[in-house]
Amino acid sequence: MPNLTDATRSRLLFGGDYNPEQWPEETWPDDVRLMKAAGVNSVTLGVFSWSELEPAPGQRTFGWLDRLMDLMHENGIGVVLATPTASPPPWLGRLHPDTLPRDADGRVELWGGRQHFSHSSATYRRYAAAITEDLAARYGSHPALTMWHINNEYCTFDYGDEAAERFRNWLKARYGALDALNTAWGTAFWSQRYDTWAGILPPRHAHYMKNPTQLLDFRRFASDMLLECYVAERDIVRRRTPHIPVTSNFMPLWIGQDAWRWAEEEDVVSVDLYPDPRDPLGAQQGALIQDMTRSQARGPWMLMEQAAGPVNWRGVNHPKPRGLNRLWSLQAVARGADAVCYFQWRQSRQGAEKFHSGMVSHAGEQGRTYQEVKQLGAELKTIGPHVSGSHSTADIAVLHDWHSWWAGVQDGRLSTEVDYPAVLRAWHRALWEAHLTTDFAHPEHDLSGYRLVVVPQLYLLTDAAIENLLAYVRQGGTLVCGFLTGVADEDDRVRAGGMDARLRDLFGIRTLHEWWPLDAGESVSCDGFDGTLWSEEIEAEPSVTETIPYKGGELEGLPAVLRKDRAWYVSTLPEPDALRELLARVAADARVRPVLDGLPAAVEAVRRGDLLFVLNHGREPVTVPVPGTHHDLLTDTTVQDEVRLDRYGVAVLKP
Repeated sequence: MPNLTDATRSRLLFGGDYNPEQWPEETWPDDVRLMKAAGVNSVTLGVFSWSELEPAPGQRTFGWLDRLMDLMHENGIGVVLATPTASPPPWLGRLHPDTLPRDADGRVELWGGRQHFSHSSATYRRYAAAITEDLAARYGSHPALTMWHINNEYCTFDYGDEAAERFRNWLKARYGALDALNTAWGTAFWSQRYDTWAGILPPRHAHYMKNPTQLLDFRRFASDMLLECYVAERDIVRRRTPHIPVTSNFMPLWIGQDAWRWAEEEDVVSVDLYPDPRDPLGAQQGALIQDMTRSQARGPWMLMEQAAGPVNWRGVNHPKPRGLNRLWSLQAVARGADAVCYFQWRQSRQGAEKFHSGMVSHAGEQGRTYQEVKQLGAELKTIGPHVSGSHSTADIAVLHDWHSWWAGVQDGRLSTEVDYPAVLRAWHRALWEAHLTTDFAHPEHDLSGYRLVVVPQLYLLTDAAIENLLAYVRQGGTLVCGFLTGVADEDDRVRAGGMDARLRDLFGIRTLHEWWPLDAGESVSCDGFDGTLWSEEIEAEPSVTETIPYKGGELEGLPAVLRKDRAWYVSTLPEPDALRELLARVAADARVRPVLDGLPAAVEAVRRGDLLFVLNHGREPVTVPVPGTHHDLLTDTTVQDEVRLDRYGVAVLKP
């Protein structure tokens, strides 16, 4: 199958969403002039252009897009051509109300925004297929075409009648018989047993808490329905252009898509990434999503969207300080991106996103934003041939699973203070601040290539996943698990003993007596650190190798952390410094070391291929020890044993 290298061609792609239909056509030549000056070699066209392409049912107005495709090709700019199906034209919802989604309270989501489509609507799918077919037929052989972009940020839920029918069919395929569904859902509780498939509905508004496994299955169903929409359009363009790679952009760590499964259906894995410039952990958030996306892609990936300046959807939308856009863009390249793109090229003057930045801001070509974009484009052109197509490797895998996340957000959980993404970020932050590069992996993936596997929290684990972890440790790997892991099976049925017996034996836990969640702001004392968010009343087996006990309170003397040989269990969330020190110690014992020793706290060092990226996320200049002689591709200078980085500075070093 085609992949990202078929589009990059030994370059780094640089550009972004281009929405010229928002501007008079006489603006287009000036756009091209500025693109070429900035080193733009790729634009995405047509993402939200359905009403321009099909102003009335069955009518096609492709002339403007013909001229744009030709204009891009004439100027050496490749096109990532989007199917426009994320935002149907108003006439579709007006003429076909069945295409509109309903929320859990039965309210219809009308046109006037975007993503107003029902993933289960046969009518929507028919119109989406028709416009996709015509785009593929018209532009499949156009020399400007380098990639297909299907839809945009798939993110809709639908609880309507057509979705209900498809949900029932999905459940029949999963369970086969009603008795199996009743067993899986535990419908003996609260008299919920179903005697007919027709009685099953999506988890709509209810008087009190809903069935947790029904909610879990509905999450699975929704992800699958969106994936069906993607695959249907992908297959249309693939039939016409089997040599052109296809993608659809993920939102970072979004709850509605099982991105592991989606990534298997994509030629190119791409993501949209918008850390807050004011967030002191913005760089770590970026690193987490970059590591996750690289792992889903199993190699180079595409940064489909980022902001050149402020966004428009936070309560307060801050611009990026000088140099931060460059720093975060090169961080993405260091962690595997072969494409650095933006939403969008030119900042809109009208519409809901007119205050969302563009590569060309309202200040125009003299503005700081465009000047910085221009500098970045030149640098990406310089380093592209040295880095494009190369891989980043890691000795550590962080395990993540959407199904476990979905199961853990049920209404009847022990603590609403436990937020799965926040726990995941805390553990990744500890590794990132210890200067340890990580991959992400699904708990059923092959883990044999890693020296250390880290499980921040996996409330739900399948039998296959548990056996995979056991085999990993038996084969010599080191495993560290956080609290509330291995509690439930794939049907969200609590395992006997509150944690799977195989895991209890692995960690040296005789009995897990009680979970002791902590209130917001509450902490629990442990020997050498404070724990937050959670604690557990655990009785250890005599065979454990090491424990770190709780100090004081109800859990006095009981293990907060325990280790049995190479398997660690952490029953609380240690404060950040303590978690970093613990994981750094475990990593060192597993013979995992940072890329560079002696790094300042704000400096990140990542190796990709034979290049070493050194990035200063601090606001003060630093000098970083880099043993040996290197050539800095960005400054075209020789670096001997150390490199000096200004505020938000970056060096890309080649031996």
